[in-house]
Amino acid sequence: MSLADDRLDEPDEPLAAPAPGEQHEDRVPEHHRGPLVMRREQVEDSTTDQRLLDSRGPSDWVHTDPWRVMRIQSEFVEGFGALAELGPAISVFGSARTSVTDPSYALAERIGRGLADAGFAVITGGGPGVMEAANKGACQAGGVSVGLGIELPFEQGMNDYVDLGLNFRYFFARKTMFVKYAQGFIVLPGGFGTFDELFEALTLVQTHKVTSFPIVLVGRDYWSGLVDWVRHTVLVGGNISPADVDLLRVTDDPDEAVAVMVAARRHRRDPRPGGGESPPPTNGT
Repeated sequence: MSLADDRLDEPDEPLAAPAPGEQHEDRVPEHHRGPLVMRREQVEDSTTDQRLLDSRGPSDWVHTDPWRVMRIQSEFVEGFGALAELGPAISVFGSARTSVTDPSYALAERIGRGLADAGFAVITGGGPGVMEAANKGACQAGGVSVGLGIELPFEQGMNDYVDLGLNFRYFFARKTMFVKYAQGFIVLPGGFGTFDELFEALTLVQTHKVTSFPIVLVGRDYWSGLVDWVRHTVLVGGNISPADVDLLRVTDDPDEAVAVMVAARRHRRDPRPGGGESPPPTNGT
């Protein structure tokens, strides 16, 4: 028997580890980029550092999803940093299309003034209409007037009564600031953007993501149809509980809207029974 035949009876030796840059013939090509593992056609022919340091080529990378994550992060960092020491604040919402002669403009201005007199900062979307009116009332009363703008195809710009303004690319980052740094919402007549903020707040309160967070709708004629639909269609259909309807207060009185916010602040300071005075409910009545 030849030496070659003798080797047939010997146990197989383990494959030697491949030298750097080499691969066993039966192993799938593999490349690691941080926690990401790429194989076969997904393997890239360059490294992250190489692409970073190579300034040649297209600049499309600044519009990719991983880079957007950094932009999103920066919006949260900027927002948190700018508003962290704001103090008690109320977010006021309403239509950007409201003219200065509309009764809602005067109501919003009076609400902004009343909130400032009560020691609240006023947060709006920073645009015209109801937002401008609320900022104007707060500014002229010597309060802190905040505007959280949003990048839109049609430019609105920050109104002249904003003392502290931030512009956002992303709605969800902006909406977080409206809720995180406010102790309640006052909502005047508005459109889809106003509805979006309103139902966002209702959902957070209903699910106890935020607590002691009053929501007041100002303008009985405008909001009564919505409240009736919630009560007689949504509630009757079993899609919400009776307590959910009570999350909404409706009034025509701007002073009452401010009083609800003041009472809620007092209750947060002293949550014991009777420790906080609350105005009577005004749900659709």
